[in-house]
Amino acid sequence: MIRLSGRLVCMTEEERAAVLAHRAAHLAATRAEAGCLSFDIDDTDDPLVFDVRESFRDRTAFDAHQSRTRDSAWFAATRHILRDFRVEELRD
Repeated sequence: MIRLSGRLVCMTEEERAAVLAHRAAHLAATRAEAGCLSFDIDDTDDPLVFDVRESFRDRTAFDAHQSRTRDSAWFAATRHILRDFRVEELRD
């Protein structure tokens, strides 16, 4: 299993607005991907910071997600927002 966790850190209200405008569609598209076990982008006490947690069945599913995301409206709108992520590969 591949697990990603971390934060999406906005510097401006405009960046926050981009996250909010595209989050629902990004969540739905990702959760529908083959191999996605969980995917969440949650508000925090700081309105400019979002918690991100995702898990995928294996490296292939995770890599497919990364590839799809690069061509998405989500990425076009949020690509300049700071991502503070940690990726772990969990083996049996």
